[in-house]
Amino acid sequence: MRKRIKLLAGLAVLIITAGLLLSGCGGKDTGAKAGGDKEPYKIGAVIDISGPSSSLGIPERNTLQMLTEKINAAGGINGHPLELTILDNKSDETEAVLAVKKLIDQQKVLAVIGCSSSGPSMAMIDTVQKEKVPMISLAAASKIVEPVQERQWVFKTAQSDIVVVNRLAGYLKEKGLNKIAFLYMNNAYGDGGRIAFTAAAEPAGLQIVTEEKFEATDVDMTPQLTRVKASGAQAVVIWAIPPSASIVTKNFKDLGLSIPLLHSHGVGNQNFIDLAQGAADGVILPIGKLTVTGQIPDSDPQKEVLATYIDEYSKKYNSSPNSFGGYAWDAFYLLINAIEKAGPDRAAIRDQLEKTENYIGVSGVFNMSATDHNGLKEDSMVNVKIEGGQWKLLE
Repeated sequence: MRKRIKLLAGLAVLIITAGLLLSGCGGKDTGAKAGGDKEPYKIGAVIDISGPSSSLGIPERNTLQMLTEKINAAGGINGHPLELTILDNKSDETEAVLAVKKLIDQQKVLAVIGCSSSGPSMAMIDTVQKEKVPMISLAAASKIVEPVQERQWVFKTAQSDIVVVNRLAGYLKEKGLNKIAFLYMNNAYGDGGRIAFTAAAEPAGLQIVTEEKFEATDVDMTPQLTRVKASGAQAVVIWAIPPSASIVTKNFKDLGLSIPLLHSHGVGNQNFIDLAQGAADGVILPIGKLTVTGQIPDSDPQKEVLATYIDEYSKKYNSSPNSFGGYAWDAFYLLINAIEKAGPDRAAIRDQLEKTENYIGVSGVFNMSATDHNGLKEDSMVNVKIEGGQWKLLE
């Protein structure tokens, strides 16, 4: 009887041990489903979901979540489910660095999307360059991807400063507006715009009669605009994002300034118009075609992509998408296309991103190369004017 009890006990231990071994093997396949499904492909995103740049980050987060669900519902990437981890950098450069290190060291992601704004994006460059992890920024500053020889692992989807500046300079020159007041946010985005506009001004025959800066957290720019009013400027160019972009626009109207007011594409969302409380009417800016999709011809190669994004986002979130969410759409699909061709190999993914040709996105038609990690030109933008709280195509 004792022998039988010992034998049964031994069998029980053997069964329990075997079960533990089996469960341990299964645990290594993180995110994989039962039935022999393939390992997930992991990507990460560092987005400005809270803080001063949240009006950019929230639609970007929403877009990334929506597209991840769509990809997985269609079977993933070459049969591999897509696992996306989104971290909030709180619009802070230090938080961005901590977040990207977590994604690389702990999540072992294949690539990173982010950040929403230029400063946090640039703060992450050293980390991704050192770790050799592909990164696609959603921000505008040219310095994010230039010089390319120092940014081999970094790409971006928002039009660069110089692209926007060339559109602005062309408009000002066409209208005979030569004396310009330039106002900018005192951060990486604003400084990038200032450098680009200053470099382009003289060749375009423009004179910067006054230059003023303000902080992203400022709530009144009347002193700067008072100096602009006395400067003899024929037009004002502002390089900022909401909420400060909206505040300075309202201050502009409150001071009774009637000269043309131009902005950068950093105000390309409804939040800018709403926060300006009616003062945004009359503002002119170059922007991607998303806001005026219904006004561009059906022959435009982007028309179908733009309409698809508007339809899918509107149904999912009961609100319209904006250009910032469009940067996320483009980054997501550029990355997915690269992973489909390269597989789970960071270096191969980087190489495929650099080979991108004629990719029709929300922000334009992308053509990247070893010397261009943005891939967008002036034809990716149109000039628009805000009238009655709506975007109106000027071309």
